Amino acid sequence: MHPALRQLDHRPWPIPDRAWTWRQGWYDLLFAHWPVPIEALRPLVPAGLAVQAFDGSGWVGVVPFRMAGVMRRPFPDLPWVSAFPELNVRTYVERDGKPGVWFLSLDASNCLAVWAARRCFYLPYYLARMTFQKRGGWFEYGSERPMVSPPVRFAARYRPVGDGFRAAPGSLEAFLVERYCLYAEGPDKRLYCGEVHHAPWKLHPGKGDIDPGELLRTHGLDVGSAAPLLHFAPGVDVVVWPLEKCGP
Repeated sequence: MHPALRQLDHRPWPIPDRAWTWRQGWYDLLFAHWPVPIEALRPLVPAGLAVQAFDGSGWVGVVPFRMAGVMRRPFPDLPWVSAFPELNVRTYVERDGKPGVWFLSLDASNCLAVWAARRCFYLPYYLARMTFQKRGGWFEYGSERPMVSPPVRFAARYRPVGDGFRAAPGSLEAFLVERYCLYAEGPDKRLYCGEVHHAPWKLHPGKGDIDPGELLRTHGLDVGSAAPLLHFAPGVDVVVWPLEKCGP
């Protein structure tokens, strides 16, 4: 049994009754979130999905982290393929009562991962030059898309502070991180749902400096000088199922 499947009772619905096909790990994450008016997010999300609100506001998240153990079942990890930094911009959506994640963009430094995610999961990945290191207790992160003009740059420096905790059901933290599916739009303009599973997130309050301006402006979003809500997570092991079409 994959370690991600050792705990199931926290899921809002049962795991799929078919075999998972990909495994991966998400580690040393910063969840940086800002409240954003629903009307600013609505044009960025397909009509078949409802933009979710918490306390009357939509939310946009910027999440830098590192991927490891990325591989299709049943193959082993491969050097230079299975581990790389990743960065995503996301908001929160719902269809037919099932809450999930809608990715506005994803950046990765691995060209094979970018190709596979675009082909298999219809996700808006971009190839980027990325740096990720831990120095003096801080995680230092940088990303730049070199193949667009002007280049899209991102930088962050972050660390956990305080004790770890699990998000309480119904809390803002649970709304933002406890998500067990993603939605994507295929080349046929149909909506697809991809199920994922992992243990509940262990979160810490986060501290850091983050510059999301260029990244968010590519989506027509601007959070100005508003301070983000920051959480750090050591990480989780994950299994992923293939996409399924939403509806008939």
